Amino acid sequence: MSFNIQAGIETRYYHQYFTRGWRHVLPDTARMPNLRRIAETIRGFDLVGLQELDAGSLRSGFVDQTAFLAETAAFPHRYIQTNRPLGRLAQHSNGLLARCPATTVSEHRLPGRIPGRGALMVRFSTARDDLLVVLLHLALSQRARLNQLAYIAECIADESHAIVMGDLNCHSSSPELRYLCAETGLREPASTEPTYPSWRPARNIDHILVTPSLAVEAVEVLDAPLSDHLPMTMTVSLPASLQGPIQAAGRAPTIPSEG
Repeated sequence: MSFNIQAGIETRYYHQYFTRGWRHVLPDTARMPNLRRIAETIRGFDLVGLQELDAGSLRSGFVDQTAFLAETAAFPHRYIQTNRPLGRLAQHSNGLLARCPATTVSEHRLPGRIPGRGALMVRFSTARDDLLVVLLHLALSQRARLNQLAYIAECIADESHAIVMGDLNCHSSSPELRYLCAETGLREPASTEPTYPSWRPARNIDHILVTPSLAVEAVEVLDAPLSDHLPMTMTVSLPASLQGPIQAAGRAPTIPSEG
């Protein structure tokens, strides 16, 4: 699953961006009940990429939302990247929840005129092979997105098995995604279902892309309007080389990389 949770804020109408915009900077009593509903929604999945979380600041009541969702939805492993640390005011983050431990985890700062975009790369290894999962939340500018996806394409060029997912802020037929797929061989089956805005979906800007080695069995956008985005889900069968026990016993140290 890929899900932009908007820091736990439930938005049902456009005007709420203005009338309830204070919820992005101040604590809100409705946030925790909504996070619990999000936890119930993600509970049945094996791998969940979350965007727009807060790592613990004033607006979230100093709750690390990645840790809260991992604990509430019973995920034993969580990995987090804080891209815009604004002290006590906000800790803008992305997080990956997993049923299996990662072998390595690395954080990458993505190029862009406005800092604060990153890629979280999490590798899962068996005795015979590796699966790389890349979690993204791309920029609003098309030029920045092209540069960011060029960086991602270079990072995963030699990967046999990869999943790239997140809020990419562009549609499936955009030049940015066409470029990424052409450079890496990634594909996005059944990619036209819109995910934004959650109350009247019109744009497909949330994506899960996979290498041809991963057999896609189903793709679905869930009717779970708990954010301003809907969650995108995909059922994937792994090749034989990725089936078996994951080698790592726990999280490896995070290795920052320059974007």
